[in-house]
Amino acid sequence: MTLTHDEIHHPFLVKSYLSDLQSHVQLSLVSQPFTIPLHRRKMKGILRMSNWHVSETTFNPQQRQFHETVYTIGNGYLGTRGTFEEGYPVAAPLTLVHGLFDAVPIVHTELVNAPNWLHLTILIDGEHFRLDRGELLAYHRELDLATGTLTRMVRWRSPAGHTVELVFERFTSLADIHVLGLTCQFTSVDFSGTVEVRAGLPGHVDNDGRLHWEWRGQGSPDEQSAYLTVETKESQLVLSEACQLSLEGAFEPTYAFQNGSWTPTVVACTRVEPGQSFTAKKIVTLFTSRESEDVQASALDKLAEASAQGYMALRAANDAAWEREWGRCNILIEGDDEADQALRYSLFQLLIAAPRHDDRVSIAAKTLSGLGYHGHVFWDTEIFMLPFFIYTQPELARNMLLYRYHTLPGARRVAAAQGYAGALFAWESADTGDESTPRWVPTSDGDLIRIWCGDIELHIVADVAYAVHHYWQVTGDDDFLRDYGAEIFLETALFWASRVEWNAERALYEIKDVIGPDENHEHVDNNAFTNRMASWNLQEAVNTLSWLRRHYPEKATALEEQLELTEEQLAHWREIIKKIYLPYDPETGLIEQFEGFFDLISVDFAEYEPRKTSMQALLGVAETQAYQVLKQADVLMLLYLLAAEYDLATIKANWDYYTPRTDLTYGSSLGPAIQATLAAQMGELKVAYEHFILAARTDLEDVRGNAWAGIHGASAGGLWQAVIFGFGGVREEEGRLVAHPQLPSGWTRLKFQLQYRGEWYAFDLSA
Repeated sequence: MTLTHDEIHHPFLVKSYLSDLQSHVQLSLVSQPFTIPLHRRKMKGILRMSNWHVSETTFNPQQRQFHETVYTIGNGYLGTRGTFEEGYPVAAPLTLVHGLFDAVPIVHTELVNAPNWLHLTILIDGEHFRLDRGELLAYHRELDLATGTLTRMVRWRSPAGHTVELVFERFTSLADIHVLGLTCQFTSVDFSGTVEVRAGLPGHVDNDGRLHWEWRGQGSPDEQSAYLTVETKESQLVLSEACQLSLEGAFEPTYAFQNGSWTPTVVACTRVEPGQSFTAKKIVTLFTSRESEDVQASALDKLAEASAQGYMALRAANDAAWEREWGRCNILIEGDDEADQALRYSLFQLLIAAPRHDDRVSIAAKTLSGLGYHGHVFWDTEIFMLPFFIYTQPELARNMLLYRYHTLPGARRVAAAQGYAGALFAWESADTGDESTPRWVPTSDGDLIRIWCGDIELHIVADVAYAVHHYWQVTGDDDFLRDYGAEIFLETALFWASRVEWNAERALYEIKDVIGPDENHEHVDNNAFTNRMASWNLQEAVNTLSWLRRHYPEKATALEEQLELTEEQLAHWREIIKKIYLPYDPETGLIEQFEGFFDLISVDFAEYEPRKTSMQALLGVAETQAYQVLKQADVLMLLYLLAAEYDLATIKANWDYYTPRTDLTYGSSLGPAIQATLAAQMGELKVAYEHFILAARTDLEDVRGNAWAGIHGASAGGLWQAVIFGFGGVREEEGRLVAHPQLPSGWTRLKFQLQYRGEWYAFDLSA
């Protein structure tokens, strides 16, 4: 199947279809034939083509929401889900822009759905083209990871019997984050008559029924262009979008502007005869008041500039930017196509969510791909996603850590509200750093469940400090530690010192009433992960202050005065480090997850198989707290982060104890990739690969059934760590990176590059 594509560029027509894959399918549209090679394996409606593409050849409405997540594109400024340009019943177009938060009852604040820039409707002799109407004769959709471009081909027969073929393409420019583009190549198979193309900017969008926008203006600078300006109701952030529509290759098109309610629209009309084609091109620009004082003028000026360049030049600039991006970040796995593609897809989703020009935002748990968790930032970013950027694009990692620095005032307010000193980073953080975790969440039955994470899941404090230290150790960015990181260390240490309690009977410090990473158990005392990471945080704060005093004494003095640090306080920190309660049995080598965990009821998960939901859902939220059923394994996470402090025997003992008690498939998506890394480091490659492939299928195969809410960013970042630090065996030794690889069965080659202390290290590992 080939297409006459005029000037339009379709990457999937010219790139990977020449690879020597084993089976092919012949489709036929109009014009000449071409062959699409298919991979042997299909994944839940998604067809794997080359390892640089994610594709599907059938449209399944029941999987629509899941696929909308999978086909998300973005550029580090915004993300757009894979909804159709022409719309579909119930489907809600979603574009999320970094930092564009507004208040909402119960949830506190959430990222706001931006006006739908994708809007492009086509009328064929008055009949709307839509996949819920007429007859779908052929379908193919493909995400090109190499260029961040989404393409869809459709052969469709209208209710009146008119057969047409349409090829859609969209991209969000990585070269200019304010520029977006889409095209539709229209070909008549047997239709003779009028085609009308409508390109609008619908502002009537919502967040699951919640409306955030107030109308501020719309209009048309010329007959081919339109703009819309809106403002959030509470946060008073202004957004403006502008678009231009052109029909190329059409027979004498005419243009008109329709000033519809909240939907300024450019309408183009033309005639076609059987065999004729034309291409509709829509260029869109978008600005918010976070980066412009006059957003409407900025959008219109950028539109004029982009339109002068033309769609093809804009696409070429985007492609070149992606080529540079992958030149630093790509990983090649030979011998395992599924692993190679899944890892590359995961990295793509991280790259399109990473803020490149803004250090006051960070990557949310669901990236910019869905409304899950309302766009809030968790520890997922610092512990799971950030290492990928630290070793490949440290400037982006720096941006995300600066987000935490800029939200220190909010973290101080969170600590003060609970009666503590220093900084308590919000469990769910938005724009200000104030706690954004909802206290109550409604169930499907209308009941309310109390959410305690925002009150007592405290390990986030040490997680942020750990990320600061990790970044500094890898990059050697002393300026960052001096100007920003040291303050984070000292403020978080102040919090821990005020939060611990002295137990005179034990002569130990304790941290009571917390939630560890395993959120199946609430209100526990002396959680091993929390206590040990708090101790580590205090020690590194002491070390950082000593480093400052040696190298930047003026900065050290300024911070000591600002934070009112005294030698008595530092002595208190050292005492806590020595005397904090750490539940450990030297005979067995086991670390008790929290005080009393070993006394809980043990469960044989096999007795509950087969199942398609979590153990917590089967047992009940309250009831699960009496069982040794883990959402994720706190202790194994601790052993991974502080691996240098534990011997292999300790890691193995705790692995053997906690892994069978962890709900890997339906618990947290954060766990499998990290456990894959640990298993690989222990030399258990078969087990490591089982955990790895479970993580790899999280989004592409929707193994948990919740991908509709957005990409699992932490799982994507963890997958990178499993490959680099697990199978690749990368370590820092004597001031340089070395590899001790242990490749899974079937992997014949693993190739990647990392940056360490300003130097690039290229690794090309074979079995």
